[in-house]
Order: sequence, then C-alpha cells, then structure tokens
Amino acid sequence: MLGLCIDHFTNLVDPVITMEYVIETCYGHVSVSVYGDQDKPALVTYPDLALNHTSCFQGLLFCPEACSLLLHNFCIYHISPPGHELGAATISPDDPLLSVDDLADQIAEVLNYFGLDAVMCMGVTAGAYILTLFAMKYRQRVLGLILISPLCNAPSWTEWLYNKVLSNLLYYYGMCGVVKELLLKRYFSKEALGSSQVPESDAVQACKRLLDERQGLNVWRFLEAINGRQDISNGLRKLLCCSLIFVGENSPFHFESLDMTSELDRRYSALVEVQACGSMVTEEQPHAMLIPMEYFLTGYGMYRPPKLSVSPRSTLSPICISPELLSPESMGLKLKPIKTRISLEV
Repeated sequence: MLGLCIDHFTNLVDPVITMEYVIETCYGHVSVSVYGDQDKPALVTYPDLALNHTSCFQGLLFCPEACSLLLHNFCIYHISPPGHELGAATISPDDPLLSVDDLADQIAEVLNYFGLDAVMCMGVTAGAYILTLFAMKYRQRVLGLILISPLCNAPSWTEWLYNKVLSNLLYYYGMCGVVKELLLKRYFSKEALGSSQVPESDAVQACKRLLDERQGLNVWRFLEAINGRQDISNGLRKLLCCSLIFVGENSPFHFESLDMTSELDRRYSALVEVQACGSMVTEEQPHAMLIPMEYFLTGYGMYRPPKLSVSPRSTLSPICISPELLSPESMGLKLKPIKTRISLEV
C-alpha cells in the first residue's frame, strides 16, 4: 500500500525508488527497506513488537501531507527487528537471543553499511526504546528523535508478568488468536478496537491481517529482549539531539511516555498528547502528527513542498496546536517543555 501512496502523489514528491536489503551484521541478518533518494538526509524507523514498517508506519505515509513532508526531505530507511520482515522464516533456535543493546548496535552497523553519518530517527514503543538507546550509545550519529509512545524505564512488575504470559503463549502456540488480541490492545484504543455495536477500524483490521504473517518465535525473541530492558532514564538528559514525543491518551504506555518527557532536557524536547488514541499514533491518528512534525523539522531547515496545502480531510489546523508549540523559540533546536492536546473535532 505504501507504493500506491507514492504513485498516487507522484505530482507532489519526486518519483520514489524502493529497494530491499538484507544486511549481514555481527548479530545476524537484518532487513532494511529503503524509500527515496539516498542522496537525501536519512530518516531511520524502527517499529513496535510484532510489527514492521508496513504495519507500523503505513498509515502515516498513506497520509498525503505526511508522505510529502517526509519523502521531500528524507530517504527513509525502515529497519525491521530480526525476523519481522515480510515473508520472514523462523529464526534458527541455534541463533543466540539478542539483547536491546545488541539491537541498538545492529543499527550502527546498518548505518555503516549505507555510509550514513548522522540520521533522524522515528520509533514506536519498543522501537522507540531501541532508537533512544542507540542515540545514547552513539550520540553523534542522531540528529533528532521522533518517538511515539516511548519507553525508558525497566518493565514494572505488572508489565514484566504480562509480557511473560505473552511470551509463553508465543513460544508454545505461536501467533494465535489470544496473542493477536493482546497485541491489538497494546497498539490501539478501545474506540478503534470497536465493540459488539461498533465495528473495529480499518487500521485494526489491516493490522490483524499483517499479524497473521508473523512467525511467533521471531516475535518471542524480540519480546524477550524488550522484557529484559534496563532503565535508561538517567542518561536522557545527556542526549545531544532534540526530541519530539507523541503519545496516545489511551495508550497503556501513557505514563511511561510522560515520565520519559520529564526526564529529558526541557530545552530540547516537546510532548504532544493525542486524544482518543492508543499507542500507535502512526496508524490510528496519523494526521495528528503532521503539524508538530512540520514545525519540528523546520528547525532543521526542512519544509513541506508548497504545492501541497493542508488536506480538507485533515483533522488538524494550526489553531489546534498550543501557541507555545508554534512560537519560534520552541521550535527546531530549542523545543519548550509542553503538554499539547490535539483536538479531534472537525
């Protein structure tokens, strides 16, 4: 569907070149999907548990304004967690389990393969943790972080136990119905999941179909890494880059994201809370990301092509954003600590 989005808007952005790479690293093979002109600055994405770029960032890139903004300014490098790419076979049980540090170091090897120096990063929940850890370990290689419902603490006892139950289900039963339901509750709000009276959203239905393609043992390996993560909150203030954080109001990781925002240097971070939304803002409310991202990237000298005005379908207009976010001193390299709520009223 991403290809359809790009083809449909070829009058708005340059023709997009798509390449698939399988890169050998010290930690095994990793799949990278590259969209755009590799002479442009790099945007690296990393998805949440059991997802890849098709199921985690498709909604954002299917939004024409966001597609135009990102592909006009970046070449996008979608990194899939090991074994999460489309058509992936089950990873051999002889391969060692990777830690979150291994996954962060693997990103550095991917950047070396493509000859990339400093990059912009975008990650969702587990992927946001991996990219934040990467930014802490390789500070000179990250220009900025766009994080969606991120994690920074070690798992609470409740989360650890919940993940253990999910881990056992994955190990013994694979991607069964119960696992899919638990994962969908991780990603989406109750409104999107629907009820006996209200059908589930198109985004939820699409995600269900894509989860059917995942290999349970591969997802189990990524979950084991995330459930073994360490608290990295003490190192957040040492980050050299700016951070823009989105979190859905109904995300199970809402408190985690607020806590992470409080630990970041307030001069260089901003928070956007999205009402009636779960963790995966990129799929459930992608339009809510457009204006904050546009102002964030303005600080890096990037902009949306003037040919494309705000779509009448968009739920956003500048007046929906706090005036603090729109002030010049709060943009770019000096973002103010704010708590912005996006109105979803049309």
